[in-house]
Amino acid sequence: MQNFQEKDSAARKYFQSGNIKLSYLDFGGGSEHILLTLHGHMNDARTYAELATRFKNWRVIGLDQRGHGWSEHPRDKDYSRESYLEDILNLIRIELGGQPVTILGHSLGGVNAYQFAARYPELVHAVIVEDIGAEIHADLSFAETLPKRSSSLKELRKSLELAGLKAIDYFSESVFEDEAGWGFRSDLKGMVISAQNLNGVWWEDWLSSRCPILLIHGKKSFVLNAGQAELMVLRRPNTKLEVFEPCGHGVHSDDPDGFYQVVNEFLATVF
Repeated sequence: MQNFQEKDSAARKYFQSGNIKLSYLDFGGGSEHILLTLHGHMNDARTYAELATRFKNWRVIGLDQRGHGWSEHPRDKDYSRESYLEDILNLIRIELGGQPVTILGHSLGGVNAYQFAARYPELVHAVIVEDIGAEIHADLSFAETLPKRSSSLKELRKSLELAGLKAIDYFSESVFEDEAGWGFRSDLKGMVISAQNLNGVWWEDWLSSRCPILLIHGKKSFVLNAGQAELMVLRRPNTKLEVFEPCGHGVHSDDPDGFYQVVNEFLATVF
């Protein structure tokens, strides 16, 4: 078995997916079982970094999805459903040797996870979907109003407040500083297009896969309501719902210990 680095430091790696170069973090570990994590809009592979170090029996891989983190921004603004799924397919085939994975996805990443499982069931053992539904009405138009650079982190966070956002910590999770100031790593104009392509009714994809799915819902979420979460579990066999009463859209950051506990318990049933 190939030896990987310990999980106290993740290795930054790159691969080619079509006409763009994508990046991912390999958190290491010697396990043959792979947990692939997919972040939400305007985040990156470090979304689950703290969580990754706690899974001792898994090799955790975190993908910077196109237009996010250290992955390239597609020049043609291609944020189609098909391209997101093709990126996952290329990661598995090129970097992981075609080995089936378990996928943990938040928001955008959650939809990508269950749609990928529907299209490539032979490559997915199980899926964990964090706070996203089968009917989506997202609006990221505010992203176009954000400055490319701010003079300070405080000013950058203020721009999020002025845009009317309440989940400031969530949207400021993936920022960086260079000689021009503070900015977002994500493709701001591309995020609007990505959200538009994410919108729709995806019940067919949700119901098409047969693998185990854990759906995690934050009761105070501005994205997924309790009624839809319950219906998703009611309509799909082999699906479990975990509701976090005091949490919002980012359950993994609002209650990291509770999130780890339910995910770890679910992962123990996969193999």
